[in-house]
Amino acid sequence: MLRSTRTTGRRGALLGASAAVVCVTLTACGAGNSGDGYAAVGPPRPSSATTAGPTGSVTLVPLDAPKSPAGGGTSGPETGTTPAPASSTPAPASSPPAAKSGRSSAHSATSTPTTAPTTAPAALSWSAPVRKAANHRWCEDVTLNFHNSGGTAVRSGTVTFGTHIIGALGIDWATIKSTEQLPVPIAPGAREDRTWTVCVDAWRAPLGMHIETRDVSVEWL
Repeated sequence: MLRSTRTTGRRGALLGASAAVVCVTLTACGAGNSGDGYAAVGPPRPSSATTAGPTGSVTLVPLDAPKSPAGGGTSGPETGTTPAPASSTPAPASSPPAAKSGRSSAHSATSTPTTAPTTAPAALSWSAPVRKAANHRWCEDVTLNFHNSGGTAVRSGTVTFGTHIIGALGIDWATIKSTEQLPVPIAPGAREDRTWTVCVDAWRAPLGMHIETRDVSVEWL
């Protein structure tokens, strides 16, 4: 005689679920024809052969590098992608950098050296002698006018006179030279007048004779 027992509440629900699991297990066990069938309850125990680590020394051997295919090509990366083919169009050649100027912009213009203007040397000219009789027949006053048309002052120089001895009949018996100093300095563009009393020895001009200073030569620096 079967007895029915009702279990109420939370406890009854748990008991009911447990009985259902047991029934499913028993059904599975009797499903096979042979008596060695079984149903696993809970996770399988780890086998000692699969969980045990290596007991000896471990040696790491590197894998062979991927070989290049025939023709010298390069293998792609390890991800299996093939590298993109190189472009057949050559890259434009870069123009060489412009040569730098050895000078800065402030000194790029060529400077012309300034030279001092060349100063013209002294250029002295003089007039013909202006003669005047003196107190003695063997002397006379001679005046010259000098003009420096150069760019430099006349610093020194001499005047050489040529005095002729003239007889009573106008015969030129001799020429006597005498030297005097220039009236220096004579500035550029300046004019100078100077009068000298030119004389010869008295015996050279006896009574009836006189002198004439006709020749003038000048040297200057």
